[in-house]
Amino acid sequence: MVRRILTLGGHEFSSRPPDRAVCEFILRLATERGGERPRICILPTASGDTSDLIQSFYQAFGDRPCEPSDVSLFRLGRRPMALRDHLLAQDLIYVGGGSMVNLLAVWEAHDIASILSLAWRQGIVLAGQSAGAMCWFEAGITKSSGKPLEAAGLGLLQGSLCVHYNNEPERRAAYLEAVEDGMPAGYGLDDYAGLLWEGEDSPSAVTARRGARAYKVSKRDDEVVESPLPARFLPAPAPAALREDIAEFRRIKTMRRRAGWLG
Repeated sequence: MVRRILTLGGHEFSSRPPDRAVCEFILRLATERGGERPRICILPTASGDTSDLIQSFYQAFGDRPCEPSDVSLFRLGRRPMALRDHLLAQDLIYVGGGSMVNLLAVWEAHDIASILSLAWRQGIVLAGQSAGAMCWFEAGITKSSGKPLEAAGLGLLQGSLCVHYNNEPERRAAYLEAVEDGMPAGYGLDDYAGLLWEGEDSPSAVTARRGARAYKVSKRDDEVVESPLPARFLPAPAPAALREDIAEFRRIKTMRRRAGWLG
């Protein structure tokens, strides 16, 4: 059994090609774990379970071969559920972005961290962007209080992570300074760049947008070094409407061939 975690520097659930590419990759990982109709659940805690994020998640995956769901901890009073049973029944659990500090505080109140740790040990794929990517590491650089500061994570992955790396120069600068001062070294991720962790191996880098990079950040002889990682490009799938048109064209072509209309 391979334990997988996908950490993403930043993206949205939109119809833009880079976002479609990220969602397709997420679906592929879930399918490899769960088969033809995997279960994919979003934990949008870091954003306060905003309706916009939840809606865009369902728009991205609702017409795909999967069973999407959400766990909204801020709405349990209106929609109670057995959190442990639901999360451990998933093939992939996705954690949205927002405040990393608030995310971990709310998770502690609901014992979510221990459930996710068990899910990881059971081979359920974990994924997330921004705060939902940094939370798996020992530490990250959060802007939950306004300015970029070091914050502790769950520690499922060793080292640290800084997201929005070249998109937010002040966050990157704070990260380099923190590593220089003794924060565990780790990685920097631009928006639309990601790292896929499989078992105990070193992560492989992916990118859904040209120019988006992943970096290994280390400390050598009291100097912080940033090393760009080679990344696999994720192509964007066709939009849903175009996929339906292509499928219909192929269906008609097959029918005509069977009827002897085509050579």
